[in-house]
Amino acid sequence: MSVPTPDPGGEIVIKGIGVCTGVVIGPVFLYTAEDSYVEEYAVAADDVAQEIGRFEDALIETRRQIKQVQDDVVEAAQKDSANIFDAHLMVLDDGALIGEVIAEIRKSGINVEGAVRIVATRYTAALGAVDDDYLKERTADIKDVVRRLLQNLSGRSISIFEQLNRKHIIVANDLSPSDTAAMKKDVVQGFATDLGSPTSHTAVMARGMEIPAIVGLHDITQRVSTGDEILIDGNKGILILRPTSERLEEYGRVVETRRSIVTGLTTLKDQEAKTKDGRTIILSANVEVPEDIDAVLSHGANGVGLFRTEYLYLSKERLPSEDEQAEAYEKVSSRLSPAPVIIRTLDIGGDKFLSDVRVPNEMNPFLGCRAIRLSLAQPDMLKTQLRAILRASTRGNVKIMYPMVSNAGEIIQANAILKEAMNELQEENLPFDENLDIGVMIETPSAALTADVLSDHVAFFSIGTNDLIQYTLAVDRVNERVAYLYEPTHPAILRLIKDTIDVGHKQGVWVGLCGEMGADPVMTPLLIGFGIDELSVVPSAVPLVKDVICNITAKEARELAEIALLARSAGEVLGHCRELILKIAPEILELTG
Repeated sequence: MSVPTPDPGGEIVIKGIGVCTGVVIGPVFLYTAEDSYVEEYAVAADDVAQEIGRFEDALIETRRQIKQVQDDVVEAAQKDSANIFDAHLMVLDDGALIGEVIAEIRKSGINVEGAVRIVATRYTAALGAVDDDYLKERTADIKDVVRRLLQNLSGRSISIFEQLNRKHIIVANDLSPSDTAAMKKDVVQGFATDLGSPTSHTAVMARGMEIPAIVGLHDITQRVSTGDEILIDGNKGILILRPTSERLEEYGRVVETRRSIVTGLTTLKDQEAKTKDGRTIILSANVEVPEDIDAVLSHGANGVGLFRTEYLYLSKERLPSEDEQAEAYEKVSSRLSPAPVIIRTLDIGGDKFLSDVRVPNEMNPFLGCRAIRLSLAQPDMLKTQLRAILRASTRGNVKIMYPMVSNAGEIIQANAILKEAMNELQEENLPFDENLDIGVMIETPSAALTADVLSDHVAFFSIGTNDLIQYTLAVDRVNERVAYLYEPTHPAILRLIKDTIDVGHKQGVWVGLCGEMGADPVMTPLLIGFGIDELSVVPSAVPLVKDVICNITAKEARELAEIALLARSAGEVLGHCRELILKIAPEILELTG
């Protein structure tokens, strides 16, 4: 909750959720999304065809603009952020919605703007009434597309940010993907919003743009005016209105200290991730596309622990061919050889969709036909991907990983398709690594609780903490109303992770972790203490995690793990973790807050 804390100097400190690190000080630009006022008027029967033509032209132009925004985001190396706009393109391709607008023009004899408003209001009201947070959030996609569509019909500019000519910090109730993508880093220093969660569209875009940002401030738009001076600390999730001179001096020292620490961490680039008493942890990186390998190498990671292949699909209007996929996987494999590269098969559904894949409409897509379930339902698509991965495996450093497995039967089915792909390549005299390792992501409670059964069919586990936490604690991680319940250190989560590692080792299976929990250096000692073999994190987090690994002993980590497993609450565990970090690597707390 946002709690204002006034002090004698008149400043106000407001706590939110930091979603992109960094500190920035500057004047506020209070942004209000343009109210799409629509003038509704009657049109003559002879003009109906003209109105429909205007609608079709606006659809074409809106699609062109969204594709352009998407391409610009990709060019700026924000691949994950670009995926957001696929949902917007789906709205424009919704035949039912388009048909209803045209029918409304004909039935009511009104202009296209009025018809679009009526139909959009009907859609958003229906979604808003559904008791499903995911579907409610999709209303934002419809509103964003409709706003752009109406602006094209009226000839208005899509973004007020284009009019900014000096540096500001944007404060808004919320920011749509279009709003955020329109921001230019030379004039937008950072932003703060009333709404949002760590995994919301706004947060994803902020991290992609590397703009300091805080969300979930609840009523910040009611507290500030354009021109007010504010300070935002994305590390700690703190916004300070009217900071005092003392506060500014304090943060000047903080910024300089952080800059010095980050510079010092660069010396770890070529150092092995090994504890002070000699235990080596494989420290890998998560990547989206081959171009991310530059960051993997520059930050000193040892290979790739998670190659998310979704972008190869989501960045195209059609399914990628086997050759296109093989080329992408080969680039990563060749540049990192002999370091390992773990390629995860397609993980779409939930909040990621493809126009060329028959994904059913579902009331709760996060519990529906997604990831391995969707791949097994469309075996030809899965076999194409597996053939491409196999073709890229000739150097012996490629591994395959299946996502969201919930039972051994899914592994057996997938491996049968893999065997078919291998047989086909042999018949075609195409080389591949016949002994490449197969693994699964442990991200459902059923997988964690039956790890002994799954171990009969795989060589490794990779714990996906993002979904494991979500499914175990019944917390929608994009719902800010329950975000406080999303606790990586919850005793249930710790027990599932520890049991999975223990079972894996007992069965001769090595165990990695590739979720956001692994990228939090405060959690690193705990995971080492549990016996984790590998951590795979975003490239930028590698130096922080490596710093902790190199400053701790395995004995200290085990002692922390023993204490944590006896704790009664998530907060208690986190407190113990922070105490140890303060002892062995206090610079980490300085950087992460």
